[in-house]
Amino acid sequence: MSARLPIAVAVDGSPASDAPLAEALRLAQADNRPLLGVFVLDTGWADYIGNDWQSAAGARQGFLDYIRGQLESQAEAARTQFAAVTRDLPSAHFRVIPGEPLEELCALIARGEAEILVVGPQAFQICGRPSVKTLARDLARRASSLHIV
Repeated sequence: MSARLPIAVAVDGSPASDAPLAEALRLAQADNRPLLGVFVLDTGWADYIGNDWQSAAGARQGFLDYIRGQLESQAEAARTQFAAVTRDLPSAHFRVIPGEPLEELCALIARGEAEILVVGPQAFQICGRPSVKTLARDLARRASSLHIV
């Protein structure tokens, strides 16, 4: 008998992750599957500002350092949120993945690291990059085993 693939859930440390996290936990417990919490450390900010409103390299680097610090703090909030909800689930794990949120969440399923992805419609909105505002909709177009809560 082969091991069942985990259920993955996008967690961003905000109240917007509460319902998807509860649903993913319910599915994992009901189907006796591992649960994988994921925070994507958005690396797309450099592309976003690259040719736009900041031209001085020093100013741009300072801004990117600030954003990186904010995202790392949010990743820690996501880890804490996930740990609090899954403290009684021995097969729960959490990962921080650097990259483009849409691509990384799709790749997680494509690589066979999870079978089902649970995501809320407001996932990663707290990270602020405008292109992430349509993440749930874009995931629905690309992922075949997506569960939007």
